Amino acid sequence: APAAAAAAPAPAGSVPMTGMQQAIAKNMEATLSVPVFRVTKTVATDAFDALYQKLKPDGVTVSALLAKACALALVKTPLMNAKYGASGTIDYNPSINVAQAVALDGGLITPTLRDADKLSLPDLSALWKELVGKAKSGGLKPEEYQTGTFTISNLGMFDVAQFDAILPPGQGAILAIASSKVVPIPMPGAALGVGLQKQMTVTITCDHRIISGADAASFLKDFAAAVENPASLL
Repeated sequence: APAAAAAAPAPAGSVPMTGMQQAIAKNMEATLSVPVFRVTKTVATDAFDALYQKLKPDGVTVSALLAKACALALVKTPLMNAKYGASGTIDYNPSINVAQAVALDGGLITPTLRDADKLSLPDLSALWKELVGKAKSGGLKPEEYQTGTFTISNLGMFDVAQFDAILPPGQGAILAIASSKVVPIPMPGAALGVGLQKQMTVTITCDHRIISGADAASFLKDFAAAVENPASLL
């Protein structure tokens, strides 16, 4: 049998950060002065997962479905799509541009689905695949990753129960999405009165200068409604 490839040596000492890593570090530091709060909600995903499996052969992606669900909720709660203005204003964005974090070697980037509320699921999916391809090849244009008005950080594929995301500069909110888990729930009529349901935990981080807890709760309610009744995404 062929010999196994030797493991790469573990990093040691001080390693210079890449330009992307330095930019990320500066952006993270820039948010430290922003007063934020977080709200967490559990969302059932059985119907969402079933719709994805139905549409997957047509090229529809989970990222497109999540972006659409966020966009529909943002239409109903436009304050969550706004940002704090330095002169003491609430700056409402005319478009709903949903950015999603993508991990790259040496950092991460946030390709943006502009006008996500107006695009169809097939169009969102095709655009997302194009943007991710450009991100991995280093070919994204600034307007393709610097125009987000709301951000999704999705770690659902990494089997995580819950996490918080750091608010990006120039935005009012970011939604952290964890993995779906099968959990027992009360279910009248089922054996022993208990059934199984797939659920995921989502946590939104908000700029408290412009967004209140009630605003965040309203957004999460609308987001959950779109995920739990996904016919609205079509």
